[in-house]
Amino acid sequence: MAHDNARIVREFVDEVITGGNIEAVAKYVWEDVVEQVPLPGQGPGLEGLKDIIRAMRAGFPDIVFSTQEQVVEGDKVASRFEWTGTHKGDFLGVPATGKSVRVWGMVIDRLEQGRIKDTRLIMDTLGLMTQLGVVPSGPGQA
Repeated sequence: MAHDNARIVREFVDEVITGGNIEAVAKYVWEDVVEQVPLPGQGPGLEGLKDIIRAMRAGFPDIVFSTQEQVVEGDKVASRFEWTGTHKGDFLGVPATGKSVRVWGMVIDRLEQGRIKDTRLIMDTLGLMTQLGVVPSGPGQA
């Protein structure tokens, strides 16, 4: 069962985020899913999650999410990921810069009956904003 949960999370990432099949979200996520750390402007539940994925895909139409490693304990799956994309549209209030980015993060998903019930996303948003040129890079950083 635990390995099934890890596979479900990977399939969600591949089909919905990278593949862009937003309507498939309901296959993987409960209607009342709780995002413990919502991104700015993210609304509640399944619709809020769909909106933020749409926003990411609008900002980075060539986004590719890559699951680097997963750790499973009970009903939880921790996934370390990296995503890449080219900033071709507005994202989090930042107009398109045309810059390519590489962003790391982790997400802890708790599943019930094969679907994600709550999730906690930890993403290097500061690194993203630095790569986009919104935040100046510090000494010794590219």
